[in-house]
Amino acid sequence: MTDPNRPLRLGFPVKVMGRPDLKTQDTRRWQKNPHLKCSLELLDPVLDYLAAERLDMYRLSSDIAPYATHPDMPQFHDMVAESDAELRAFGAKARALDIRLSFHPSQYILLNAPDAGLTTRSIRDLASQSEMLDRMGLDAEAVVVTHVGGVYDDREASRARWIKGWEQCPDHVRARLVLENDDLRFSAADVLWIHERTGVRCIFDYQHFWCLNPERLALRDTLARFLASWPAGVRPKIHFSSPRTEMREVKQAISPKEREAAKAGKKIGGKALLKAPVKPNARVRTVLRPPVWTGHADFTNPFEFATFMRTAEGLDFDVMLEGKAKDLSLLRLRGDLVRYAPDVAVRFGLSADDAAALAEDEALVEENADVEQDADVDEGVG
Repeated sequence: MTDPNRPLRLGFPVKVMGRPDLKTQDTRRWQKNPHLKCSLELLDPVLDYLAAERLDMYRLSSDIAPYATHPDMPQFHDMVAESDAELRAFGAKARALDIRLSFHPSQYILLNAPDAGLTTRSIRDLASQSEMLDRMGLDAEAVVVTHVGGVYDDREASRARWIKGWEQCPDHVRARLVLENDDLRFSAADVLWIHERTGVRCIFDYQHFWCLNPERLALRDTLARFLASWPAGVRPKIHFSSPRTEMREVKQAISPKEREAAKAGKKIGGKALLKAPVKPNARVRTVLRPPVWTGHADFTNPFEFATFMRTAEGLDFDVMLEGKAKDLSLLRLRGDLVRYAPDVAVRFGLSADDAAALAEDEALVEENADVEQDADVDEGVG
């Protein structure tokens, strides 16, 4: 368990943008016999990178054990057990480096699906990921994050059905599973309602709270209630991201009729704002649209983050940053906090004495600035 005097952690998910040479999972197709052992071998230098950059929380890809639960590929089903020694060694290294690990399965893992078969398959995935954390020898702070799921035209019934899914989960899954509020379907109030009936721990997501809070719950009080769902001695964690504010680029197909009009010198696209003029022979145009507030920004707004942390003064929790620039977002934020909000920086063990090292981090950000193009696991799509 985390020492209560230990500074708060900052973490990031899956892809290492600061070291593009580091792979985080075995991505080979089934014909090449991919294996969890190969993923763990790839992840070993990732732990070294985290330690070198003083990054002490990391979300593992939910696909590090490829095809381990695929119903039509039984040849992969013993993969986790076969990797017991490697999982124990990986977990021991993470513990020695004081790196907190977690999983966040995809949006297709559903405990509240009306299709009982889908729920069964989802539990199988949750069981596999929980088993990996168990075999790593990690304590209760290593969790598997999930959402309530779909509404299916009846939110009350869907919310209640999640409880039935929870009750079907094996004990080792319920010991690891934590439930997050989302941005489109189930609010913080919904998650607290489920917690009161199951005891499941809750993950507070800051951006989702602002996107979906029809009950108009107060921020600090809601955060405190989420944190209180964790047992004593087990430090909670939350998710934080800033919304994208720039215009979205949307690709649209150009019809043959529109191409003929363009060749005749007529403007196509109507009143849409185009990124660039459309050439007469083009088949696709790029239209600029306003942002969707459920989208994650590349980097974390330091002023927004500092304001939130000041609102949460006196509450202890680790923070998983979900900026699309991944570790680069974290590296940039640390320097920003020392520069703009030293009172917040100190909660994460940062001070002006770290300025030189943080300047090196910011140089790494400038050199490797890139972002994950795909939508995050829990990012709304607009």
